[in-house]
Order: sequence, then C-alpha cells, then structure tokens
Amino acid sequence: MRITSTKKTIVVREYQLDIGTIQVFDDYMVATFDEGATVTLERAYQMIGISEIHFRNRNFGYISLRKNSYAVDPTIYNYLRGLDNLKAFAIVSKKEIDMHNFKIEKLFYKKNMEFFIEFENALAWVKKRVKTGKGKK
Repeated sequence: MRITSTKKTIVVREYQLDIGTIQVFDDYMVATFDEGATVTLERAYQMIGISEIHFRNRNFGYISLRKNSYAVDPTIYNYLRGLDNLKAFAIVSKKEIDMHNFKIEKLFYKKNMEFFIEFENALAWVKKRVKTGKGKK
C-alpha cells in the first residue's frame, strides 16, 4: 500500500499515540494502528480531540490505513457519527478479513463510509466528499 502521490502532500502534524500514528493533512487524517492494538472509546476520544484541533469549523475526511491487524470497539461509531464535519470515512486494506469487518463496521457507522484496496482511490473519494460537503446525516 502506497501513501505517496504525484502531487506533493504536506503532513500538517503527526501524532504518535500508544496504539499507532495519526497524520493530519489539510482536509483529512490518516490513521495507521499497530499490530494487535485495540481502538477503544478512550482512544477514539483522542482522535476526536485531534480532529477538533485541526478541523473545528470545517469539513474533513478520515482514512484508516489497515496495514496491521487490530480490533475496533464498534461503539466508537456512535460517537464518530456525531461529528457533523466528518464527511468521509475510508478504510484501505488488501486483506479479505478487513473487507468482512468493514461490512459490520458500516452497520454501526451509518454515514459515508467506503472500503478501498488502493490508498490513492480512497484519497480521491475522501477529497471529493470533503469538497462537496456531502455526507449522509
């Protein structure tokens, strides 16, 4: 999985959490979590806090780059749904198990969420949703 692009992308800020890394760009965030980590509600609050610092009054997207296997507490989607300015949620993985998990996660999230095999496709989709401000309420 590549994170590179033909256009130069600048990381605004990078956060090292105890479960992985969050990279913040102009209008989206990319999360890469460690092998075996568990994304709990407490950790989700950290990510929500980061989004409020960088995107308080503007739309943004979130890309989960699933290079490693980790667990996600599905109740966090109830809280993420409440972020009105989060317009796109993309999951990027080449693993079949992640595709199956995505179908379950999508049931909890109930907003604009898509699965991608290539990072570039996810990024294009997120940028389009953020630009138009379209996201299911």
